[in-house]
Amino acid sequence: MDLEFAAKAMKELGHPTRLAIFKRLVKSGYQGIPVGEVQEELSIPGSTLSHHISSLISAGLVKQHREGRVLFCVPQYEVLQEVIDFLQAECCSAQKCG
Repeated sequence: MDLEFAAKAMKELGHPTRLAIFKRLVKSGYQGIPVGEVQEELSIPGSTLSHHISSLISAGLVKQHREGRVLFCVPQYEVLQEVIDFLQAECCSAQKCG
């Protein structure tokens, strides 16, 4: 993962509403959750929710798919793990060994 991609993902997660949305999506598992359920649970107006989900999609953190009339949001766990790995990649590497 490059610096720009990691920065974009962290920027989008840095907004309290987007972080709350993403945490709820992560809780839903690999099957995702209908957008309407997220809206209802978090009490976010539809247009506002759509805006925030679009930001998470643009950062690669979320994908959507439709099943009939229901639009699902699915967290991209692999991307989340890449961001975490990026942050931990050089953990303690500047310290001298024993």
